[in-house]
Order: sequence, then C-alpha cells, then structure tokens
Amino acid sequence: MIDINLIRENPQLVKDNIKKKFQDYKLPLVDEVIELDKKKREIQSEGDRLRAQRNTLAKQIGVLMREGKKDEAEEAKLTSKNNNDRIAQIEAETAELEEKIKKNMMAIPNLIADDVPLGKDDSCNVEGKKYLEHAEKPFEVPYHLDILESLGGIDLDSARRTSGNGFYYLTGDIARLHSAVLSYARDFMIDKGFTYCIPPYMIRSDVVSGVMSFEEMDGMMYKIEGEDLYLIGTSEHSMIGRFMGNILPEASLPQTLTSYSPCFRKEKGAHGIEERGIYRIHQFEKQEMIVLCKPEESDYWYEKLWNYTVELFVSMEIPVRQLICCSGDLADLKYKSCDIEAWSPRQKKYFEVGSCSNLTDAQARRLGIRYKASSGKNEFVHTLNNTVVAPPRMLIAFLENHLQPDGSVNIPPVLRPYMGGKDKIVPKK
Repeated sequence: MIDINLIRENPQLVKDNIKKKFQDYKLPLVDEVIELDKKKREIQSEGDRLRAQRNTLAKQIGVLMREGKKDEAEEAKLTSKNNNDRIAQIEAETAELEEKIKKNMMAIPNLIADDVPLGKDDSCNVEGKKYLEHAEKPFEVPYHLDILESLGGIDLDSARRTSGNGFYYLTGDIARLHSAVLSYARDFMIDKGFTYCIPPYMIRSDVVSGVMSFEEMDGMMYKIEGEDLYLIGTSEHSMIGRFMGNILPEASLPQTLTSYSPCFRKEKGAHGIEERGIYRIHQFEKQEMIVLCKPEESDYWYEKLWNYTVELFVSMEIPVRQLICCSGDLADLKYKSCDIEAWSPRQKKYFEVGSCSNLTDAQARRLGIRYKASSGKNEFVHTLNNTVVAPPRMLIAFLENHLQPDGSVNIPPVLRPYMGGKDKIVPKK
C-alpha cells in the first residue's frame, strides 16, 4: 500500500505507475481516493469545529445557570445536543469513508523501480547474468518423474488415493536428499549471519491481507473452515506478520532471518496440476530469507539476497541465471523482483527455482511495521524476501544436472555430510 500523501500531491505519478503495470482498469481508483479523502477531511474539519463549540457551550451553560438565565441555558443545551448528534453522525461517516479509502488503496499497486523493464507479462522478462556454464549431456535425459521412480524415490499413486492430484510421497534416498538440501540451505544462511526461525504454519486474515494482494490471496491461500486462519503459502507470510504493529529500535535493523516451513498453495488456474511430475504441486517445503531494513538499505539487500541463492545453487553444481521481472509480471506489492532459474538438461532451457522481491514499505504500511529513526520520527521499514531453496523444483534441477549415463545421480561434496557420506544415489532396478 502506497502513502496516501503521494496520491494527494502527485496523482499523475500514481496513474503513470498503474499504466506501466498494464492495469488501466485501476486508474479510476486514484480519483475515487482523492474524492473520498477530500470528503473525509471536510467532515473531520466540521467535527473538530463542533467539538470545540461543544466545549465552549459546556462552559457557557454553567455560567448561564449560575446567573439564572435558564432559557438561554436550555437553548445552549439544545445546541450542544444537536452538535453531539452531528458529531456521532460524522464519526460513523468517517469510519465508512476510511474503509472505502483503504479498500481502494490496497488495490492500487506499489510504485515500481525505475530500472524495472516495461512489459505486459512474463514473456517480457529480461535475462540477467548466467552462472556456471551448462554442458550438454552425452545422453538423453529422462523426464524427472522417470528418474525419481528409477531411484525408488517417489510414490504418486498412493498420494492420489490419500490426497488427490498435486501431492506426492518421497521415499528412501530421495527423501533424504530432499531433507539434506533443506538442512544445507539452513546452515548456508546461518553462516551468512541470518537468524534461523520456524514460524507458525497458519495465519489470520489480517496478516494475509497485509502481506499480499486480494488477487494473490484468492489464487493461493487455503482457508481453514470455521476459523479465521489460513495455511501459509510461504513462510514469508508469517515471518513478516511477526512484526505487525511493532515499532522497532533503529539499532535492531536490519533484521536478517531465514525460515523453514511447509507451504500450501491452491495453484488456482495453474496449468499442469493434473499432469505427471512435481513441478507444480499443492504442498512443498522451503527455506526462505526475509529482511526488514531501513529504506536506504533495501536496494543493497535486494542485490545481496538473490546473489545468495545463486551462490547456493552454484555450490551444488547447478547452472543458474537471473531473470529480471518486467512491470506486468510484478505482483501489486512489489517494487522490483527477479527469478533465479536453473538449467534443465532435458528441456534445454532454464526454469524458475526461486524468486527475490523488494516490497519497499508496501507490506509495512499494511501491517504497521515501523522503526524509531534517529530523527525521533517513526518510519516504515522496508521488507524483502527471497527463496533460498524449494526442494520440489530444486530436485528436478538437481536430478537432471547430476544424472549419470548409468542412471545414478552424483551427490556434490557440499551435500555429502548431510547424506551420511554418500557420493551417489543408484537406481533400484
């Protein structure tokens, strides 16, 4: 959510930003906010005047009563009563206007960075730098599900019976590899100075609406029936929510945190959820990184965060690239974002394995997360998040890149301590 002062002072800037995101249908919201805000301030001014008059009348009534001027006192009492009735009406109207303003403000997208490439959708995203040049495999790489099955590492049929499509059982060395990667990612981030956290896996609706837009919420979140609780789609949700309503000491910033959680997603409207494989699923686990910092530091942390993911994948000998998200591919709260994509030897192309975002103060405004600046003022923090690793997609990249001609899968040195010293996983058949 942007600062309403920006709409008051420079509405055209806000409209131009909406156009850059190809959301022209939201342009009327800006004018609506201006009109609603004007009306709210007018009646608030009227209310302030009536309250001051009420205080004056209260003193006058006492004087008039002491002087025996009963008729004038009664007339003053009637005026005071009428003022009180109008004040109550103004307070109700103000609350209604504030709710309408808030609803519109939460639909208006955050300002995007000047260096975000303009484009309508993800087809306009721009390739950044590549890391660890990929080599062509001298053999045909099977579909990742076939690799998993040959290693005795997955059971989709049982998962369909117990849970439906979009779920899976991991078994044996593959399940161990899954946990090994998460443990390695945890320790990797701890070694970078991040504090390790395990957050709640359910959050209330006021946290959900604070960390994402209504469109994202509808397409992602599972609601717990009969309760004001949602399953998290990523630990970022509950990690940012942890600071809701807080005023942090300036000395406590930046807050650098890395969190583990299972993640639950509807994948509403997603293509391929009925297909074989584990690329797009309803439940997975992830190691995340979250930063809360002062506004002037968020660009620095954005660059640092996505580079950590690159470093992690390169250490596991998986080629990756940065993909810079264009304006039309940014969620409403994002100032800028990029994906980290891993090389797929089978498809001979890169695919997404993580995403890094700078949301500036958009989440902090919604959730009331501020810090006490040296100036003495309470300022909103900036929030950032980034995927360290999410094993389902990481597993695909890992298996394809480390597959050997005999069907075995090599384990890179950094993961062997987490795999009991194993240097490879061999086929069961």
